[in-house]
Amino acid sequence: MKFFVGYATNEGQTLKIARHVADRLVDAGHSVELAGLKDAREIDLGRFDRAVLGGSLHVGHYQRALSDFAADQAAALARMPTMMLSVSLAAAGHDSEEWRALDRILADFEAATGWTPGRVVQVAGAYRPSEYDVFRRFAMRRIIAAKDPDADLDRDRDYTDWDALDAEMDAWLAGA
Repeated sequence: MKFFVGYATNEGQTLKIARHVADRLVDAGHSVELAGLKDAREIDLGRFDRAVLGGSLHVGHYQRALSDFAADQAAALARMPTMMLSVSLAAAGHDSEEWRALDRILADFEAATGWTPGRVVQVAGAYRPSEYDVFRRFAMRRIIAAKDPDADLDRDRDYTDWDALDAEMDAWLAGA
C-alpha cells in the first residue's frame, strides 16, 4: 500500500511522531510519502491508498496548516482510510475534563474542515523548555507543574507513549 503521512508541527514533536509512523509503515513493507502540510496543499491524494495526518494542539486549536489541508482535501480524504494523530500534553494525563476538551476541539475541527478522520489517536506530546521563549516557558512550566508534579521543569521531556502509538498503528492497519 502507498501511504501519505502529513504533519504540522511547532516545536518538532509531531514531526518526530510522523517520522516514527512513516518508518514503521516502511518497515512493514509499505510505500510512504512524508510531507509537512504547509508545503503539501497541492498534493494529489488520489495517488495514495491511505493517509495519516498529524498536528498538535496549542491553546485549543490545531495548526492552520493542518486545518487548511484537511479542508482543501476533505473530499479526497473521505475516499480513503484515514488516521489523525492529535498531539497534546493533555493526552499525557488522565484528567476527564481535559479529555472531554480534546473531544470538543476535535468536533470543532471536523465541523470547520468538513473532514472526519476514520480513526483519531490522541498522542501525548513533549515538554521542551529549551525551545520556548520566556513567555511560553512560563506558561508551559505552570501546565507541567500541575500535570506532573515530579517533573524537572528545566529539562526537556518526551511524554509520547511509543508502544501505545505502535499498537494503534497496528490495529488500524489490521482493521482495513
